[in-house]
Amino acid sequence: MEYFSSSSVLISFRNRVNSYLSEYEPILLVVTPLVALFIASVLHSFYNYVQDKGFKSALIGFFMNSIKLIPFVKNYIDAEKQKVVDKMQSGGKSKRDGWQTELPKVGLGGHVIDKLKEEKEKDVAWQGKCSGTVYIGGNDSERHFSLINEAYSMFAHTNPLHQDVFQSVVRFEAEVVAMTAALLGSKEKASGGQICGNMTSGGTESILLAVKTSRDYMRTKKGITKPEMIIPESAHSAYDKAAQYFNIKLWRVPVNKEFQADVKAIRRFVNRNTILIVGSAPGFPHGIIDPIEELGELASSMGICLHVDLCLGGFVLPFARKLGYPVPPFDFSVEGVTSISVDVHKYGLAPKGTSTVLYRNHEIRKVVAYGHQFVAVTEWSGGLYISPTIAGSRPGGLSAGAWAAMMSLGLEGYLQNTREIMEVSKQIQKGIKEIPELFIIGRPDMTIVAFGSNDIDIFEVYDIMSSNGWHLNALQRPNSLHICVTLQHVSVVEDFLRVLKEAVQTVKANPGPIKGGMAPIYGAAGKMPDRGMVHDLLVDFMDSSC
Repeated sequence: MEYFSSSSVLISFRNRVNSYLSEYEPILLVVTPLVALFIASVLHSFYNYVQDKGFKSALIGFFMNSIKLIPFVKNYIDAEKQKVVDKMQSGGKSKRDGWQTELPKVGLGGHVIDKLKEEKEKDVAWQGKCSGTVYIGGNDSERHFSLINEAYSMFAHTNPLHQDVFQSVVRFEAEVVAMTAALLGSKEKASGGQICGNMTSGGTESILLAVKTSRDYMRTKKGITKPEMIIPESAHSAYDKAAQYFNIKLWRVPVNKEFQADVKAIRRFVNRNTILIVGSAPGFPHGIIDPIEELGELASSMGICLHVDLCLGGFVLPFARKLGYPVPPFDFSVEGVTSISVDVHKYGLAPKGTSTVLYRNHEIRKVVAYGHQFVAVTEWSGGLYISPTIAGSRPGGLSAGAWAAMMSLGLEGYLQNTREIMEVSKQIQKGIKEIPELFIIGRPDMTIVAFGSNDIDIFEVYDIMSSNGWHLNALQRPNSLHICVTLQHVSVVEDFLRVLKEAVQTVKANPGPIKGGMAPIYGAAGKMPDRGMVHDLLVDFMDSSC
């Protein structure tokens, strides 16, 4: 009886629904659900876009994209963008005239060295006048330069991919990684004693690998398939690149009043899809160390990864601590730190193209199911294949050069270098404080000094400094400049402060952009509400430059 009762209710319900729907056209009954599904999909995409960009940015982007649909508006915007790109290139196109576009019919033979020397003479004079860029002191044909150049040339033909052939460079790599790890707590009990890692081509590759490995590790550990990572806005742009490459949602969180990672703000963004949070020691923009211990506590409590970017600080902070400078905890001695990136080609004084990525243990770096950092291929007709980093073939000369740099300097050499550059950093900070129109951003912890102004256009100062041969870094949020102190600056610090003071006075007495200067572009980019427009400018500039 119960079955018949249920059946009759269903039949009655079906009849009533059919009777109601019989009033509508069949095509309407088919199209309506499809239209509703389409609208729901559009609303869902819009919701995700607003959530990702923020309401204000999404609204501005929608408005700008809408007005660009008007042909004459689009043409005008494109023309103005091209003017800016041409300005940014500063005659770059004309410099490309006469560049080689095909092989010479007859080779130059040994005379090609003369050609190389001729072209090198056209480079900008960089000795002592660049922020960062070249970290070794002296001339590029003497002392430490000569040593690593000779080491590189001895192994320029080698490739660590062929471990059975070039066993020497395989050893060099392993020892560079081990020596670097020892600087960052691998010998301390708190590290767990299982630190491992690999050499890479630079800080960006080290960060890319750490992010990719963290993504795969958290997929194994927690089953996260829609990964997200949270970084302070001072974190390096390599994380944006990693997010794009590895399909990870990126949350960039404002820093606190001290220009450090805001741990409370980061905590608010943590959710079930979070795989990774990030700290820097120090951050590239302002040279300030993030609160790594607090970030470690957050990562541990939430069961997520914490990467520490030590690309700048890895070969300074350990020695600065030994010299008595107040350095907060930043390495594997901090619980919760799962990976670290360290550039050897900066303050390690190795040849360009050498960095390391380190992990707390082997479990993080490799799991059979996904490989994590490693890529293993078993079904290739070319044989079994395994690669530890993004590159397959790599220049063994870089490994030899890095090993030679570390072994030749030793602990005492790095301590002396650190003593010199830390002292220069303090001198520069003192000198800037004596220029009333300038202020230092935050409290620099190391060898990067960022400064801005409330009285003059700091980018006009940048242009004056550039016209005098000084190449600083232009920053935004807030508009400012920084100098990354290297051994190149030890002998020119007084000259730098003199030129900076003169530049400030020049801008103060004669405000306004100089001919050929970049101040108007930097200033406009900082104020432009449509960040998509700034993005397009950068892409157009790069596309026309390479």
